[in-house]
Amino acid sequence: MNEPRYPQIRVKLVGEDGNAFAILGRVTKALKRAEVPQKEIDLFYREATEGDYNHLLRTVMRWVEVE
Repeated sequence: MNEPRYPQIRVKLVGEDGNAFAILGRVTKALKRAEVPQKEIDLFYREATEGDYNHLLRTVMRWVEVE
């Protein structure tokens, strides 16, 4: 698997709420804390929400480091 777009941003998913909206919220919050431009955050959100739950998880792993 390739390195995520923002490997310095780590988001904990294991042991957390697995609800899709909760995951989107955690990742979006992490991107904002890392001062990722809003345009990039919007791109992540669009990409993450254009498919099913598995697509969401794959997208998250392409964007940030998942723990």
